[in-house]
Amino acid sequence: MGHPRPKPEKGTADGVTLDEVFFDVVFVLTVTQLAGALETHLNWAGFGSSALIFGLLWYLYTGYAWLNNHLPPRQNTTRLLLFAGMAGFLLTAVALPDALTNTGVLFAVGYLVVVAVHLILFLHSDARSGALRLAPYNIGAALLVLAAAAFTGPAVPALWATAVFTQAVLPYLLPRLSWTGAPAAFHLRPAHFVERHGLLVIVALGESVVAIGMGIPTEQLTAGKAAVIVLALALPVALWWTYFTDTRPAEAALAAAAPATRTRTAARAYVLPHYLLLLGVISTVSGLHAAVAHPDEPATPGAALALSGGVALFLIGITATRRALRLPIPLSRPTAALAALAAVAIGLAVAAPAQLGAVTGVVVLMLVTDTLRASRRAGHDCNAPVNPG
Repeated sequence: MGHPRPKPEKGTADGVTLDEVFFDVVFVLTVTQLAGALETHLNWAGFGSSALIFGLLWYLYTGYAWLNNHLPPRQNTTRLLLFAGMAGFLLTAVALPDALTNTGVLFAVGYLVVVAVHLILFLHSDARSGALRLAPYNIGAALLVLAAAAFTGPAVPALWATAVFTQAVLPYLLPRLSWTGAPAAFHLRPAHFVERHGLLVIVALGESVVAIGMGIPTEQLTAGKAAVIVLALALPVALWWTYFTDTRPAEAALAAAAPATRTRTAARAYVLPHYLLLLGVISTVSGLHAAVAHPDEPATPGAALALSGGVALFLIGITATRRALRLPIPLSRPTAALAALAAVAIGLAVAAPAQLGAVTGVVVLMLVTDTLRASRRAGHDCNAPVNPG
């Protein structure tokens, strides 16, 4: 007789653990690396490469967020495997920004580790049936990335794009053969899920500020450049404020969803919308670096579009999250995204810091408008007559 299979670990996460925060800090190195690569190649090809690479990595990050929602790292074995997955993400980050050219093998090895650890841990959770439906697509994507390392030229991005399609799109086209056809196999604790993604956004925005500060030579620091640095801090703060205005409503919306639909709702709200949101962070950081590095010059077209387009992407991601959760969408959000894009003209005609000030002002004005609207709505609700019946 064979040994009995160990029982899967039961129960969902009560809150984000320190192990998960550590995991997120390592993953955010990906954001920092891609922002640096985009700053070096501020053109459509550079943005396309960053979007392709981050798309592949982001899908697996969300997989780990879902995994830890099912299987919190409470046991040492789970922690050690989670650290192995962390090492895989570290290898992929180190392989950037040349993963599509010179360091494809290193990236592929790291990615295979990430996929393998994710599958092993999920098979020991109470979502085993869902993990088995998920495995072929993740493994297939990893093998495509590994195959791409053997090629050069257009075949490489084509294989990567096929890997992203295999992971993120094909499961929805084949619901009977994928996890999308069995959402009940997964359960979700909204408080942990929303907190986990929120902490990642905090770390990503925080790392963007650190990267800006580390890139300034102190011997060239002037009063004007110091003012630009402070302004470069104000924009991430405004984006942070915007994001966390929505976390409580998001958690409440997920908690109110029926268990049978909660998994699909969470996927719609936190996979593609948060991909756009964090891609916006990557683009914004690239534009911020350019503004701080050249405060007395007009922005280049690439830098101006990176700054304004990044903020617009961030706001579009937040709007898409609200739409997926069926939360009301203030008109100020799409309006601010359009206004941020219009600020490109300021950067090209005047100077990069002027564009930075305009974009920051747009986001701050949006926050003030939303706050005033919420206050008026609260006052109206308080003054509404009470129905004694």
